[in-house]
This record gives sequence, C-alpha cells and structure tokens, in this order.
Amino acid sequence: MQTTVEKVTSRIIERSKANRETYLQRMAEAQGEGVFRGKLPCSNFAHDLAGCVGGCRQALLKDDVPNIAIISSYNDMVSAHQPYGAYPEIIKEAVAGAGGTAQFAGGVPAMCDGVTQGEPGMDLSLISRDVIGMSTVIGLSHNVFDGALLLGVCDKILPGLLMGGLQFGHLPMILIPGGPMTSGLPNKEKAHVRELFAEGKIGHKEMLASEVKAYHSPGTCTFYGTANSNQLMAEMLGLHLPGSSFVNAGTELRDALTRAAAVRVAAMTHLGDDYTPLARVISEKSVVNAMVGLLATGGSTNETMHLVAIARAAGIRIDWDDFAELSDNVPLLVRIYPNGSGDINSFQQAGGMALLIRELLKGGLVHEDVQTVAGFGLSRYLEEPVLEEGENKDTKKVSWRDGPKQSADPEVIAPVDNPFEVMGGIKVLSGNLGRAIMKISALADGEKTLVEAPAMVFNSQHELEEAFNKDKLNRDLVAVVRFQGPQANGMPELHKLITYLSIVMDRGYAVGLVTDGRLSGASGKVPFAIHCTPEAFCGGMLAKVRDGDRIRMDAHNSVLELKVEKKELEARDYAVPDLKGHRFGLGRQIFAPLRKDLLGAEEGASSIFTYVHESCNVVVTDDV
Repeated sequence: MQTTVEKVTSRIIERSKANRETYLQRMAEAQGEGVFRGKLPCSNFAHDLAGCVGGCRQALLKDDVPNIAIISSYNDMVSAHQPYGAYPEIIKEAVAGAGGTAQFAGGVPAMCDGVTQGEPGMDLSLISRDVIGMSTVIGLSHNVFDGALLLGVCDKILPGLLMGGLQFGHLPMILIPGGPMTSGLPNKEKAHVRELFAEGKIGHKEMLASEVKAYHSPGTCTFYGTANSNQLMAEMLGLHLPGSSFVNAGTELRDALTRAAAVRVAAMTHLGDDYTPLARVISEKSVVNAMVGLLATGGSTNETMHLVAIARAAGIRIDWDDFAELSDNVPLLVRIYPNGSGDINSFQQAGGMALLIRELLKGGLVHEDVQTVAGFGLSRYLEEPVLEEGENKDTKKVSWRDGPKQSADPEVIAPVDNPFEVMGGIKVLSGNLGRAIMKISALADGEKTLVEAPAMVFNSQHELEEAFNKDKLNRDLVAVVRFQGPQANGMPELHKLITYLSIVMDRGYAVGLVTDGRLSGASGKVPFAIHCTPEAFCGGMLAKVRDGDRIRMDAHNSVLELKVEKKELEARDYAVPDLKGHRFGLGRQIFAPLRKDLLGAEEGASSIFTYVHESCNVVVTDDV
C-alpha cells in the first residue's frame, strides 16, 4: 500500500472508532433469526399479504424465503431514472427464480438539476437528498424485508438512498444503476454553443437544437458530473456488481445485470450461508477506496459532501483534509469531460472500471481486502460483464471475464506509472475567508490555479448574469457569489456562472470565483473556490467582502486569502442578505425546518444527523 493511503486510512479508523463501534453494535442488535416478517403479529402480517398476488403470497407465508425490498427513484421526467420503470418486474421474476420474493417497498423523489438549473426549484436540490434518505427509511420501516435493492443514479438520489439504507445496515443491499445514454453532441461543442448563446450570437431555436442533441434519450447524462461520479463511487465502494456502472441504458446486458443483482442479493441475506450486510460493505477502507477513485478520475466536487454524509451514516468520519492529503498523492489517470474531450462512454470503451481498478491496485492506492457485494476482495472488480445464452433462449444471462490489461485509448485512461498528472483533481484552500474546495483537474494549465484580482461581489448568480449582460465583467476579477450555502438557500448548483466567466476568460482577463455554493463536476475551465465554509449566512467572512478587495486563490500553496488588514475586517459589518425570494414559491416554504438545521459543507451539509429539542432548545447530535 502507498504510505499516504495507509496513513489516511489509519487516521480515519482512529477518528471514527467510537462512532463506528456504536453503529456496528446497533446493526448487530437489529439482526435476527428467521424471516423478519415472521415476528409480526398476525394482523400486521396480513396487511402485508393483502397486496400480494400470485406466487408472492405463497412465498411470504413460508418461513425460509427471503423477501427483498425494491426502493426506486423511477420517474419518466428524468432521463437517468426513466429506465427504472421496467425494473420491478424484472427484479421480481429474477428473485422468484432464485427462491425468494420481492416487493416494491417505496419510491423516492428524483429531481433533475439539469431541469432546475438557475431556476427556483434548484433551491430544493440538496435538501432533497435528506428527503430521499428519510423516504428510504420509511419504505424499509415495515420490517418485513431481509434485503433490499436500491435503484438510483443522479446527484442527490444515490447518496440519499445510502444515507437512508445505512439505517438498516444489518440488511444486504445492492445499488442497481440505470446506465448512461449513448453519446450525443460532443460536450465541448455543447459548451461552445452555450457561450455563443450567452453572447447573443445565436438564438433560442439554435440553442435548443444543440441541447436536444446533447441530451437525447433515456439514460444518465454522458459528461463526468455528479451522476457518473456517483456510479464510479458506488463501484469503488463495492455496492455495484463488477463492471455494471457504465453499461448503456436499454441494452440486453443492462437488463441481464439487473437480473444478476436481484439473484445476488437474495443469496446475501442472513437466511443463507453468504450473509453480507450493507454495514460491512461500507467500511473505512472502502470509503478510502471511493475517495481515491474519485480523485484519480477528477470526479465531481459534490462528492466532498456526499461521501462525507454517506460515511457519517455508517459511523465513519472523514473530512476535507483526508481528501486533500490523498489528492496530493493520487495521480490523475482519467481524462473525460470536463477534464478531457471524451465522455463516460469513452471511458467505458477505453477499459472502464476494471482497468481503472487494476491500475489503482497496481499502484498500491486502494485496499484490496474489503467486503463487496460480489464477495471478498476488490480484485473481483478486475472482471467485466458479458452476455451469454441463458436457459431460456429469449433471455440472456451475464457472466464475467478478465477485464482489459491496458487502455484502448491512452488519451482517456493512463497507466499508473505514466499518469496525466502526478496528483489528483481536488485541492482544499484555506485562509481568512474560510475553507473551500478547488477542482484543478479540469483546468487547462497550472498557472490558472493561481489567481489574484479585485473582488466583484454578488449576492446571487442572477446579479452576476446581469453584470455580464451590461458588460461590467470585462476586467480581471474574482467573482464572489455569496449567500448560496446550505442554510441560506439550500446550496443550489451555480452552473450558469461558468458560461459567463468562461467568456470573460477567453477575452484575456484573469478570472476566479469564490462561493459558498456548489458547481459540481461540470465546472469546466474556470478556477474556483467553492463550498466555502463557514457560509456567509452563518457568519463566514464572505459576508464582509467588498467590491475592490483583493483576493488571492493559490491552489499550489492551498491558500484562499482576502488581502485586507485584520483590524479593518474586524471593524466591518457583515452584509445582510435579502433571501425572501428563496423562502417562498414552488413549495420552498415547507422545507424551512430542514434548511435551518443543515450542517456545513465539510460536515456533509445534511440535517439528518442533527436535531433540535424545542422544549429545551438544546442541539443534539446523533452519536454515530
């Protein structure tokens, strides 16, 4: 093992010891003998049986048949989740063939950041992760299940499913992906068209035609944003079947993998000889593997919050210092958009997860000795799935063969001994403005990781858009977009900013961005410091920045500094935001109780782990 990986892992194990022990003890206490439904009173059990038809009822009446829950994020408005509509019947048939039964236990919301980008609904995006976690718990709370299959892909959906699923970590669970859409309009061409539209050089009709070519069918978006980072993270955690993350939606292999996952989870319950609970799959070592995988591929910065929250749900404590130290020692092995010209399909064709994991194991960068849903050892993920004839000539099944030993496209996947960069894709900046994340893997050259320029202060992304339209951004600047943190307005994605700031960069100006909001994996070429914490709304120094103040962003030295004398800063008042426009409309008002308890970005930006006892106004933090 690489020394730094061992060091960070040991630190996480020691930091998490008390919380992890408490969590595992609770999961052990939740285990039982026999089917869980067998412990229900007759009337309670009858309610479960009442909705069953055909063989389901007879199977549930037996005391040795595992019952598998299906928790799905299906809706037919979001392309990544539309394929899930057909999955329940596939799963039920496959589980029945494996000697079990399956019931659809509940649906969870799945909103699309692409649809809500720059719109009021985006204020609910991050909060929806907690709602998904809670919805998952409600679906499993009937306590009639011996295992679960979690169907979800995109930004907040997969993390929310795991945050909720880990509350039932005594059960085995497998994540089932939906797969990406096939490649459409190249991402760089899409970005160029967006810049032309922002400059008024093309109209709405041409812009829409371009976007429709990019997002053209069911399946996950093909750029390497949070959705595809989630899939990579899930496989690195050992929660997907090997090689299943990036098989295209709507293919025979995709359906065969879904059937295989259903059969596998039925064999993993406590009723058999291969009991593999979720609580043991997600461990300190598997979490480090996920961190390394994300850094080695230039994954989404959103995972610096999502993985923190997932780990916390399992009693594991990680922080940005862990990400930063690993990033300094993990090489960049993958270049796909926005870090390169290819997309997630290019990654799959170049060798995909099997080749990436082979290189990471070769470099001693990941732990092999981890439990996965495919068995013990990460080396099981060196194989890739293929189709073969099934017992029924109309149905094919999946088998696994050795994965590729070298890249089919060295411009997409590089070997560990000749990486694209010697360090990973994320830096943690700190200074008198707080702590922030900078994604450096997408930057065109090293000099752009250092920006020092006068601040231009905005209290919303719309203010920056207005300034661009009035030609006020044609100068060297560090744009400060504040009051975008979790408690201020739910921490929306700020993708729209990238197009405007990219245009300013292309005009020859030095440009940086500092915000307590999010920019995800689609950040592109603009150097930024995001997730700035403490957020401005909660007393962060961003609330004291004024137009013209010089700000230094220096990724090489991990510095984020407001170059104003300490005495002057102390004398300044904090800016007071007008957030009325974010408090009402599109139902945002009913999320106030969740929003006010959201933790900071480095703590995972979740409200699930903290609550207020109103009678005594004492904040109580869950001990796992």
